[in-house]
Amino acid sequence: MIKTIEQRLAELEARVTSLEKRAAAPHESDTDSRLPPRKKMSAKEFLMTKTFKSELEKTLVLVYHLEHVEGMLSFNVNDVVGVFRAAKEKKPVNPNDAVAKNVARGFLMDAAEKKEGKKAWTLTATGERYVEQELGK
Repeated sequence: MIKTIEQRLAELEARVTSLEKRAAAPHESDTDSRLPPRKKMSAKEFLMTKTFKSELEKTLVLVYHLEHVEGMLSFNVNDVVGVFRAAKEKKPVNPNDAVAKNVARGFLMDAAEKKEGKKAWTLTATGERYVEQELGK
């Protein structure tokens, strides 16, 4: 009886593992019946969903995009310049200053580790709420 239970448990674990793999990466035969994956919103599209009044707020909106749409855990100055370029927007005169002022406002904070050898930052909960609630159209 114990051997039967152990065997059944092993079978169930194998099924769960198989299902988890299929959910993470569907087989080609599954793709015909599935809806196409949802497309990511571009930096420009995301920027157009917000109302901002200053370069600081625009910077905050675009770094929010980096974290929430692009999935970055943290960002550095190169990422800030890159997201402005991706949005086809003029980059801040001094990107580090734009970030530092958002840090001073409590919207961004230093990340635990450097990124690509450069200082990195991340959004705070206050910064996320500000973008979502105060800068929405």
